Amino acid sequence: MERGRAGRPGGRRPAGTDDAGNRAIALCAGQAPLVWLAWWFTMEAGGDDYGYGGGGYLGICCVPLLVPFAGLLHAAVQIAPAAFLARLRPGGAPGPGWAWHLAASVLIGAGWSVLGRVLWGWPAGDTLPWFAGAGVLPVLVLHALRGRPWSAGGVWLRSAGAGLVLFVVLGVTAASLAGDYEPPRLSAAQLTGNWLGAHGSSLRLSPGGRAELTRLPAHGGVDEEGDFALCDGTGTWTCEQGGDFPDTDRDGVLVRPGGGCGQETYWTVGGTEQDPELFVLFGDPDAGDLRILTRD
Repeated sequence: MERGRAGRPGGRRPAGTDDAGNRAIALCAGQAPLVWLAWWFTMEAGGDDYGYGGGGYLGICCVPLLVPFAGLLHAAVQIAPAAFLARLRPGGAPGPGWAWHLAASVLIGAGWSVLGRVLWGWPAGDTLPWFAGAGVLPVLVLHALRGRPWSAGGVWLRSAGAGLVLFVVLGVTAASLAGDYEPPRLSAAQLTGNWLGAHGSSLRLSPGGRAELTRLPAHGGVDEEGDFALCDGTGTWTCEQGGDFPDTDRDGVLVRPGGGCGQETYWTVGGTEQDPELFVLFGDPDAGDLRILTRD
């Protein structure tokens, strides 16, 4: 008998053989930009950029290089383990194989969400829909493609092409729907009160221009926290209108620490009318140290 037939040593696989692993990686890679786009539209679109410059967007040039690795990682930690779990179902269990694969994928995604909550404190309500839902489309398409005689390169080309077209169409639509961010306009009376930040920072703005500072970052000093001073004590503050400073056209609070700690620092108004924020970006506009204060 010939050694070149399917199933024999050295033989070639028939064209219709389903390379599930390769297809799963290709589908996950093709979906990765769409998942990022959905996340951006849900979480970031129309939001405050906190004064970051545009240079950081040059990183998008690395996306084509990262997408295959993202697909490999996603397939390895969710799609492939879910397929293994689906094959462990009892022989007489009802339901098609794709349904068991899908259920296992959602279960594994939920498990990663719980792990993120335990190890890093990620909010389960935010991560669960993303982790569980990210495996739905690859599993469904993977089972829909079974039996199609596509080569490994054909699967990658189709997945990349469909992902690119959808990314462009949905990206333009999302950008048009998102709109531009409009910061809130707060009066001096609305700014008074306690503002809290990370690392124990706090700022109390009192009527009349008195400010009380606790570990509040300010320009003009260097300490263990970065290129700024951490000031305690008292100082003064004024409510400034946008355009009074050359590097911003947004309203803010000018805080002048007392006691020779640091220099006056402009805290820009951000957030929303319901949840206002004060922020300042120290250092590089593209990758600086962002400090945010929220109302107590």
